[in-house]
Amino acid sequence: MKSLYSQLLLICVAAAALHLHAANASQEARLKAFISSRITGDSSSGGTFKARDITDRFAASLSAESSVSDQSSMKAADKITALPGQPKGVDFDQYSGYVTVDEENGRALFYYLVESPSGASEKPLVLWLNGGPGCSSLGYGAMQELGPFRVSQDNKTLIRNMNAWNNVANVIFLESPAGVGFSYSNTPSDYDLSGDEITADDGFVFLVNWLKRFPEYQYRAFYISGESYAGHYVPELAATILFHNTYHNRTIVNLRGILVGNPYLDANRNVMGKVDFFWTHGVMSDEIYANVTKNCEFDGLGGSTLAEPACIGALDLFDAGQIDGYNIYAPVCIDAPNGTYYPIGYLPGYDPCSDYPTHAYLNDPAVQYALHARTTKWEGCGNLPWKDGPMSMLPTLKFLIESQLPVWIFSGDFDSVCPLPATRFTIQDLGLPVTTPWRPWTSKEEVGGYVQQYAGGFTFLSVRGAGHLVPSFQPERALVMLSAFLKGMLPPYIQEQ
Repeated sequence: MKSLYSQLLLICVAAAALHLHAANASQEARLKAFISSRITGDSSSGGTFKARDITDRFAASLSAESSVSDQSSMKAADKITALPGQPKGVDFDQYSGYVTVDEENGRALFYYLVESPSGASEKPLVLWLNGGPGCSSLGYGAMQELGPFRVSQDNKTLIRNMNAWNNVANVIFLESPAGVGFSYSNTPSDYDLSGDEITADDGFVFLVNWLKRFPEYQYRAFYISGESYAGHYVPELAATILFHNTYHNRTIVNLRGILVGNPYLDANRNVMGKVDFFWTHGVMSDEIYANVTKNCEFDGLGGSTLAEPACIGALDLFDAGQIDGYNIYAPVCIDAPNGTYYPIGYLPGYDPCSDYPTHAYLNDPAVQYALHARTTKWEGCGNLPWKDGPMSMLPTLKFLIESQLPVWIFSGDFDSVCPLPATRFTIQDLGLPVTTPWRPWTSKEEVGGYVQQYAGGFTFLSVRGAGHLVPSFQPERALVMLSAFLKGMLPPYIQEQ
């Protein structure tokens, strides 16, 4: 039996199956330890995120790549001629490579940029970050969700994603922090410092140096998006950018807003939301629900009884069975004893076994060469110790809203990992007045989800029929939502005539 208590220790483990995917086994163990440290009150992983003054390292990183001619040659070297197996007729530019974020330690982050097929010079720039903590934006975001290609079952050819986000923006996928995917450090002890603060610091230095390499984007409208543990990454990087813009009294990065999906925002509210989700979706019995709510408290800003024996015992009585936590209505991927794998059912546009071809493709030496990546064993998630991460992102979200930065949060409504109710509980804790009441929004002449807006421009959307990885489950609806976000307008509601 897989107890609810053990399930609650997972933030964003890959789709459940009768046997865990080998590529994600370490992710499960790491995530259990990560969430367990919060449930048991480990002070080393709590606290409130604070943007640090990294002026000295910031200046050193800038001087390390200061020559305009050097940057121009680096950009030219980063241009991808063609990816192995890409379809004919690719009509947009692609770049990938490394940007140094710590010259002394030899720490560098790997990026993949896909520009828009039309009007790239006029369209905004979006940075996408996957969660984990410590999972690859290239392997998940780019290759399985919102990038221009998906890897076919032959592990060698790419299929065009017609709802890719580079239809409306130029998109960077960043593997962060060092130790994730192709990103690395020449100082191995750097990996022991992994956590929210260094991830935000390195992300900021990456952007500053990357903009020197691509000066045409220096004053372009810039947005940050991501999912899951990017509920930490995205607001923290945004706060770091605003801190430096204010500190230097100029716009270093032209940040215009953030958009985060199925975010991990508050440790206690996330558990509370999972219990609510399982019960309201008919997965948990009335008796188990009554016992859990009697013995467990889920206060939003720290106080909870999740580590108490009575709460653990109540949670241990629950068994969800073999379902995909990312989408409780989706088919799972079966790992057969003979080493083969296959989806147990069919969901249009979604492949629960997509980890396998993606992993094989990104470990192909020809692909790594085309991407200008160091020859390495690529993994979807880095097995990094995590030193810091706030219990709650409420203070950071409040800071961003008070700074008048547009903050949009969206939730696929079939996700049980970072479920919609958990996000709702955290939003309620913000205590913001409603300015636009809850209403439907439309995609392809049907309800794509629901939306509500609050004071300060804070916006919450649901995406109907989507799981944890919204662009994978509902690519068309995700693109409609992104387009509205970039326009600064709520997605439309076209009522039936």
